[in-house]
Amino acid sequence: MSIAKLRNRLIRRRFRRYGGAAVPSGPREVPPRPPSVYNCRTMRRRWQVYLLRCRDGSLYTGITDDLDARIVRHNAGTGSKYVRSRLPASLAYAEPARSRSAAMKREAEIKSWPRPLKLALLNEK
Repeated sequence: MSIAKLRNRLIRRRFRRYGGAAVPSGPREVPPRPPSVYNCRTMRRRWQVYLLRCRDGSLYTGITDDLDARIVRHNAGTGSKYVRSRLPASLAYAEPARSRSAAMKREAEIKSWPRPLKLALLNEK
């Protein structure tokens, strides 16, 4: 079989696979993520530990790799059940972490503290 016939067969096969649409050429382009999500030096996501102050004065601790979007989700009522019943919530404290693992460890550490120690953390910033 000639090269032209093989090429035409491949084109027809791709044409059928994509439902008659134009055959995608080359690699698919993925839009870049906003630069604030990445650590510029290593191009890794920046994880953060944060504390929210809820309407009733309680504190909520969590981690995220996109702090602004997470706060928006909390205030929309889709972030967590705890905050959902205590809206609105405002950011009281945030600190960066080197990795997701480090952020989770720091979150667990802060959650284990009594309330006066958490308030001292907020006041020292």
